[in-house]
Amino acid sequence: MGIRKLTNAYMSTLCLEMSMLLHAGISIQYGVEMMIDDEPDRDGKQVLQALLKGLEEESTLAGAMTASKYFPPYLINMVDIGEQAGRLTETLKALAEHYERQDRLAVSIKNATLYPAVLLGMMIVVVLILIVQVLPIFNDVFGRMGAQMSPFAIQLMNFGTWFRGASVVIAGIFAFLFLVGFLAWAIPSVREGLIKAFKDRWGSKGVFGRIASSQFVSSMALAISSGLNIDDSVNLAASLNSDSKALNVKYKECMSLIESGTSLTEALKQTGILSAKDGRMLALGDRSGMSDSAMEEIARRSDRSVQDEIASIVGRIEPTLVIMTSVIVGIILLSVMLPLVGIMTSIG
Repeated sequence: MGIRKLTNAYMSTLCLEMSMLLHAGISIQYGVEMMIDDEPDRDGKQVLQALLKGLEEESTLAGAMTASKYFPPYLINMVDIGEQAGRLTETLKALAEHYERQDRLAVSIKNATLYPAVLLGMMIVVVLILIVQVLPIFNDVFGRMGAQMSPFAIQLMNFGTWFRGASVVIAGIFAFLFLVGFLAWAIPSVREGLIKAFKDRWGSKGVFGRIASSQFVSSMALAISSGLNIDDSVNLAASLNSDSKALNVKYKECMSLIESGTSLTEALKQTGILSAKDGRMLALGDRSGMSDSAMEEIARRSDRSVQDEIASIVGRIEPTLVIMTSVIVGIILLSVMLPLVGIMTSIG
């Protein structure tokens, strides 16, 4: 297996297991050896073996992760900070929670795009079958009865006839577009460029902006729990999440406000990173000396709020597509059945 990107779910589980090992007083190296013996997945075992080799050559867990070449810079940086602050156990546990939130968010986004796309595809297929296959049959029936379908139904049938004649060309165009899209996604540089262009355009707006704020808060909570002070936590979270021009401007504005003497809570509220409600919780946590707990709770709430919003969007799209399909199919059938009913009535 070549070097591959580890999933959020895998990193969450691995960080939690290493945190439990340290909490039980077991060294990471010995713990990883035990994990290798119990790892059923071949790829997972190879990652652990690379980590174990790194632990044998390096003096720190962050150094071992770097040497293994499997782990992302974000994870390595946070582990390094935790080791330097003497809070590696807490950092690993916080990392497990962070990657678990990211995994839930990724699943929610995937469901929000995949399921409606499937429904839309099914709707298009049903409508095309009616236009291409069913309407010509009704047209033959009307012709034998010395009548004709409604003008709307005839227009739809003509479109179906054209579509059937051009189906090979249309299929070729779609196949070409699919191939281009697949190659663009398969080539890392092109894929990253497309993702960056998308984030530059929509990354700070609507639900995408709230997702970015949730990730920023999650990074801040992780940094604070790893032993960093507030200013350094903001700088680290900004550097790790500034993946679009709009977000970069927002985070620079936040850091500029803090440097000018504005409180963290006010800076986060003014730049739109935190809502007024979350800002109040952070302010109370700061006054009571519980900023880390407050930030962790805000991160959990932000994650839950984003997932609820995505679920709400999916919940609205599904019935909308079903209603649209029902209406379109109903109109097509009525355009055929009503003239047929009129003919049968006149015959009777």
